[in-house]
Amino acid sequence: MGDMTKRGMWIGGIAAVVVVAVIMTIVLWPRGEDEAAPRPTASRSQTPTPTPTPTPTPTGAPANTRAYEAGDLPRADVFGIHPELPVDDAPDERAVGVTAHPQSADGAPVFSDPTGEPVAWLGQEQQFGGTRLPVVELEENWARVLLVGRQAPAGQGDASQLSGWMRVADLELTPIEKSVRVDLAARTIEIVTENGDDIGNEVVATDFASGTDATPTPLGRTFIMFEDVVESLGYTRGHPIVYLGVQSPTLAGYDGQSVAVTAFHYHDVRSGPISNGCIRVAPETIEALAALAEGTPVYIS
Repeated sequence: MGDMTKRGMWIGGIAAVVVVAVIMTIVLWPRGEDEAAPRPTASRSQTPTPTPTPTPTPTGAPANTRAYEAGDLPRADVFGIHPELPVDDAPDERAVGVTAHPQSADGAPVFSDPTGEPVAWLGQEQQFGGTRLPVVELEENWARVLLVGRQAPAGQGDASQLSGWMRVADLELTPIEKSVRVDLAARTIEIVTENGDDIGNEVVATDFASGTDATPTPLGRTFIMFEDVVESLGYTRGHPIVYLGVQSPTLAGYDGQSVAVTAFHYHDVRSGPISNGCIRVAPETIEALAALAEGTPVYIS
């Protein structure tokens, strides 16, 4: 993991083909005449019987059109503790290749499941990002997204990657072609670009430092929360820090802060299991990662 910023941000801990659920209406036309078929007599009706167009079958939970306001709902930001929200239950699966972002400047409600009432509120913009989110399940009316924050701090419950449901009507959905794959055993980092049937893999690191046994790098899928240059952190040598949406599985906080965020960042010492969970990389690697969009999925295995 890494060392913490002195501006209120921290690093305790310094993851496809675009699949959008499109229901296709199939119109069945009457079969044309076969060349060998006899012509109908003049007395036979020439009016074909129309074939009805099938009605699309809705997928997933029904729409919720109720109006909500932020009110006293807890904010779904990096500081949030949300025991009502589930952790990601399929950390080894791929996201669907779409990011979600609230359409309204007021933000949008977050649900633990599509049948209940909202339990959190996601702002359109937040100081430390976390508002552009990978969609991991997409229905006609609902999208399940990965979220920043935690169900509970490490040591008090499950601090794994958080998830939640949002209404499609509240969201701007954007296809995303890129993702990041981190292989802790092979010590490689790849930026994967998927465009239709074309898949390109760019290896941007063949070694890096990661967490120790006591402070491991979190496994599974997460995403890029935001990136920032923190000049006061000398070990970064002026390179960006790329913060992720997941926090340490063993540290409740770091350096006096109430969060323990995982990140990619530069460090002079960057080989082997030596960090507090963050992934320390070379200059060219961090610059390549910092160029990716917020919400880019990251898969750590």
